[in-house]
Amino acid sequence: MEMSPKQIVSELDRYIIGQSEAKRAVAVALRNRYRRSQLPDEIRDEITPKNIIMKGPTGVGKTEIARRLAKLVGAPFIKVEATKFTEVGYVGRDVESMIRDLAETAIRLVKEENMATVETRAREKAEKSIADAIIKAKKSKNADTADDILTKNVYDELRSGKLDNVIVDIEVDDLPKSMELIPGSGAQIDLGSIMGGLMPKRKKHRKVTVKEGIKLLTEAECEKLIDMDNITAEGIRRAEQEGIIFIDEIDKIAAKGASGGPDVSREGVQRDILPIVEGSTVMTRYGAIKTDYILFIASGAFHVSSVGDLIPELQGRFPIRVDLKSLTYEDFVNIFTMPENAITKQYAHLLRVDNIELVFKRDAIEAMSRIAVDENSSSEDIGARRLHTIMERLLEDVSFNASGDHPLITIEIDEKYVLEHLGVQAASQDLKKYIL
Repeated sequence: MEMSPKQIVSELDRYIIGQSEAKRAVAVALRNRYRRSQLPDEIRDEITPKNIIMKGPTGVGKTEIARRLAKLVGAPFIKVEATKFTEVGYVGRDVESMIRDLAETAIRLVKEENMATVETRAREKAEKSIADAIIKAKKSKNADTADDILTKNVYDELRSGKLDNVIVDIEVDDLPKSMELIPGSGAQIDLGSIMGGLMPKRKKHRKVTVKEGIKLLTEAECEKLIDMDNITAEGIRRAEQEGIIFIDEIDKIAAKGASGGPDVSREGVQRDILPIVEGSTVMTRYGAIKTDYILFIASGAFHVSSVGDLIPELQGRFPIRVDLKSLTYEDFVNIFTMPENAITKQYAHLLRVDNIELVFKRDAIEAMSRIAVDENSSSEDIGARRLHTIMERLLEDVSFNASGDHPLITIEIDEKYVLEHLGVQAASQDLKKYIL
């Protein structure tokens, strides 16, 4: 990963509006990870990631920044909610489950990469198996057809997609499902791998379409061509050296000067998280994973509590703190128009399926942005999530009446259209200015 912090921020800007301070912090953390990887072993082992804690209202981009960051570099990434964990001794998810989940994610990433390299060979074998099944069925119906002509015709039709919906009978491995050792713990036991060496693999017949059959057989052939031992080793390495864990709602486990009741459990969860963040070894079904070099990004709104209400030891493990600001009118205008995944573009793509061409005018974007700011200021501030509510209300009639059985219709969304469909909400916001 040779992207500079400026390049990382530039990539994040394609999807996330504003919050430059948070973007700079994660960009530097990511670059430091690359810098560390270039150092000699004896120095590299002494350098640990500088974990980040983000403070800001909901819907301003905390999760999206971390998720896009991981996607940018293909790093194993998981998002967990601090409120889902319970202290040791209570029924529920223990904090070590986040490391087990990270291991699963890392190994799945590596497995997908390896399967992509052998997919061409695997697909050729799958196509041959499907073609053989079709030829066998056709020969039983027409014994006079020459074998070479029949084979050529089947392969031509198979590759052109003409046989995609034909039903074929294929044979696949019948693998036992994994079982959870303790419900809710995340620890699983794979009976298939245990019994595989003692008993021959069982087969079962399935009637599927040619398209689905090729997919199933290709996946089965890929499994045979890849080396799971190497994949597991690389997955564990990536989880340890490149993993990113995003701990959301950490403010909900920050006890504010209380010493009894549920706050005891909250502080207990913090103390359980502490060794994971400080650096410890967690056992997973793939082996031991060291957490010393995993990057942890925590976030919370901190409306009721503050970062200072976390136990001091945990605060010390998050040396970088950034404040994310509430979204402004200009931010909403930019969110509607600038990102590659802008919400206006998403709805335009959705309704184009039903022959509706949506065109959003600038004055409509500005009107919706004003309504979003007013509603966030007069009720709960839910950030950019407010835009989904506004868009759903705005396009409710269009979405309901669109069916796709009509020619292409162009609908222009301008300020007049917005006020007609969101007029009640806009008027109620105007009246609130006069209520003392």
